[in-house]
Amino acid sequence: MSESIKEVQKKRIKPDWLKIQIPVGENYAEVKQIVKTHKLHTICEDGKCPNMGECWGAGTATFMILGNICTRSCNFCAVATGRPTEYDLDEPKRVAEAIRLMKVKHAVITSVNRDELKDKGAGVWAATIREVKLQNPGVTMETLIPDFKAQWDLLEMVCNEGPEVVSHNMETVERLYRIVRPQAKYERSLEQIKRTKELGRRTKSGIMLGLGETEEEVFKAMDDLVQHGCDVLTLGQYLQPTKMHLEVKEYISPEKFRMYKEVGENKGFKIVESGPMVRSSYHAEKHI
Repeated sequence: MSESIKEVQKKRIKPDWLKIQIPVGENYAEVKQIVKTHKLHTICEDGKCPNMGECWGAGTATFMILGNICTRSCNFCAVATGRPTEYDLDEPKRVAEAIRLMKVKHAVITSVNRDELKDKGAGVWAATIREVKLQNPGVTMETLIPDFKAQWDLLEMVCNEGPEVVSHNMETVERLYRIVRPQAKYERSLEQIKRTKELGRRTKSGIMLGLGETEEEVFKAMDDLVQHGCDVLTLGQYLQPTKMHLEVKEYISPEKFRMYKEVGENKGFKIVESGPMVRSSYHAEKHI
């Protein structure tokens, strides 16, 4: 029997547990100034992350390299889409210096897709990892990377620089890929995680819930990830960033998130972060 209109509407009412912390405090202001001074981008700001207040207030941020315009048009993402204009070879040094000034012990870096570049941005990625390690001895690093259009030599270039964790988000279940990530491929992302594991890196991926997926589809995605060598899984609530993006189909309860965490751990993930406000870089320092 199909759901009634009232049941559907109830699922789409934003619940009390989704409360975003307002950015305040001395650390928040300091991080904001460092980002501004070094002319850097963060996924916290460009991606409208709900945890920005908490993370920046704790003195951490997730840097986004290769500009803030993405060549892909995923229907969940707040980052601008278009033809990028930035290609700054000095950016790796500025990112490394900002990480040093913030005195972070675990750095998280991500990027837009740069499909128009011959190397898909892998050269800047490799240079950034090298520079961060050079300026910040002892700092560990997570790199949340794109799929490089399945040019696996580019993946190897990045992994060979030695980031402790290499993350690549699945974002959603297989059935919804064409809707959520029209320029990505489910099997390609799984293959990337498999190859990353074979290159000796700790692997990580994330899935958003509330886009219309079923429990069985989430379980299958978990199985696929485990079979392809994924070590760490994050599960969080999808939140619609603007009216131009996909609508939330359902707000997932904290109880169901706890169920998914237990199921994921039983399936073989080393770590499962699962909760309404969890994002891929949330508590990333624990994933080493």
